[in-house]
Amino acid sequence: MELCDFAPGYIRAIAPYQPGKPIAELAREMGLQETGIVKLASNENPLGPGPAALAAIRACLPELARYPDGNGFELKAALAKHYGVTPEQIVLGNGSNDVLEFAARAFLTPNTSAIYSQHAFAVYPLVVQAMGARGIEVPARDFGNDPQALLDAIEDDTRMLFIANPNNPTGTLLLPDALLRLIEHIPRTMLVVLDEAYYEYLAPEVAADSIAWLKRFPHLMIARTFSKAYGLAGLRVGFALTHPAVAGLLNRVRQPFNVSSVAQVAAVAALADTAHLNRSIALNTAGMQQICAGLKRLGLTFIPSFGNFLSFRIGNTSTMYQRLLQRGVIVRPVANYGMPDYLRVSIGLEAENEKFLSVLASAIQE
Repeated sequence: MELCDFAPGYIRAIAPYQPGKPIAELAREMGLQETGIVKLASNENPLGPGPAALAAIRACLPELARYPDGNGFELKAALAKHYGVTPEQIVLGNGSNDVLEFAARAFLTPNTSAIYSQHAFAVYPLVVQAMGARGIEVPARDFGNDPQALLDAIEDDTRMLFIANPNNPTGTLLLPDALLRLIEHIPRTMLVVLDEAYYEYLAPEVAADSIAWLKRFPHLMIARTFSKAYGLAGLRVGFALTHPAVAGLLNRVRQPFNVSSVAQVAAVAALADTAHLNRSIALNTAGMQQICAGLKRLGLTFIPSFGNFLSFRIGNTSTMYQRLLQRGVIVRPVANYGMPDYLRVSIGLEAENEKFLSVLASAIQE
C-alpha cells in the first residue's frame, strides 16, 4: 500500500474537470501566433471587463499587501441592494463553482444522493462524488431538464437537486411556469440549487423572477456569477442567494478570504455598470444570430440556446475539432457531457464569429 491508496475510493475515481484549451497552449502546440488565435471555448464575455470595473481594479492595486475583507461587506451590500435581499442571504464564492461546492459540503454525505439532469454542467457530478454521495443522472428531454423525470428520481436519501437554467452546454431553458411548478413539488428536506450563471442573457419574457421565490422556498439556493455577462471570469467571483439559515451553513464551510480584494471591488463596480452589461447582452444577441445563420448555411443542426454559446452537431467531432485548432480556432468538445456528435462554440466578437464560420466551412471541405 502507498499513501494515495488510503484516499477514499470515491476521491481516487474522480475524473478532473477539463477546462477549455488556453490560447498560449494552442500557440505552443501548433506553432501559431497568439494574436491570430480565436478562443470560443469557455463562454467568456468577448468584451471583457467594463471601464468601471477596470478603474476599480487599478484603484485597489496599492492595497494588495492587505488581506481582503473576509466578510465581503461592500460587495454583499451592493448585491443586497441590487437584488432586494438581505446581506444574511448572500454567500460569496471564488466563482459560482465555489458556492456549488459549499452546498454539497454542507448537505451531502456518503449516505445521501443528489439529482441532476443528463447533459448538465459537469461540476455537479464532481462535487457530489467528492462528498462520497451518490449522483442520480436523470435522462434529459430534448437536451434539457425534464421536470417530471427529476421528480420521479427523488429517493428517501436525496438531499439536493441541481438545475442549470439556462443549462451548459446545451443552452436549454425551463420556462418560468414549468420551473416554478418543479420547485413547488420538491420536498423541503432537499436543497434546490438553481444555477443561473447565464441569467443576464435571458430576454425578459423568458426570465424567471427567481429571486422573488426565495421568500416562498426556504430550500431554494440561487447561484450566479460575474464570470459571464459581467466579463470577470479571470477574477473568479460568484455568489449564492438563499435563506439565511442555509447561507449560515454554507458560510461555515467557506474558506476565509475566498474572494480576493480585486475581485470584490471589480464586482461592485461591474454590478453598477449597466451600460457595459447592456452592450455585452446586445453583442451576444447579434453574435448568436450571426452564428445560427452561418451554421444553417453550412447545413448543420444545433440546439437553440439561451446562453452565450451554442452546441452544434457535426460528424467526426474529434477530427473536426483538431482541424479547427490547426487553423487557430478553439471550440469545446462536449463528448464528456454525453454529446459525442456535438461541439460547443461561445459567442465572440463579430470578426471572431466570422473567422469561426469561415474556418469551419474550410474544415468541412477538407
